[in-house]
Amino acid sequence: MSKASGSTKFRRVDVDELDEENFRDETDGVESSDDASLLSQRESEVEGHIRTEPTKNNVEALKAALHSPVTASKDQKLKDQAFQIVMRVLTLYKSSEMEKAVASLDNEQIDVLMKYIYRGFSEPSEKSSAVLLQWHEKVLAKGGIGSIVRVLTDRKTV
Repeated sequence: MSKASGSTKFRRVDVDELDEENFRDETDGVESSDDASLLSQRESEVEGHIRTEPTKNNVEALKAALHSPVTASKDQKLKDQAFQIVMRVLTLYKSSEMEKAVASLDNEQIDVLMKYIYRGFSEPSEKSSAVLLQWHEKVLAKGGIGSIVRVLTDRKTV
């Protein structure tokens, strides 16, 4: 038996801190007024991208809608408003345009989009489930199973 096996230097992690009952969210002090102003700016930016002529710039609208999601806020109204913005953008797409849009997103945006897709599944509205299933197929093709695992295990929701 080696000398190093009796060492306790590796035991520096306090496992009691990792208990769910003792968990503290690191963003408890975030102001919701800042989130509200950022959300209204995001909504106007998305609207600007949607209304651009001669062609609608849906890819930029999607990126703007997914930019800095409202996960740290405790205000459910803000999260609902952000969700409605993303859902509006997702329903604008034709099924032939979805793959191109997903290909333009990076891994973090893919995970955020997957969070919104799963939230949409939990709060279905008329005809949204069919659109969300199409988006889920495209996002899964790019993000893989890892994206689903990251979304389902993340404590911060959208």
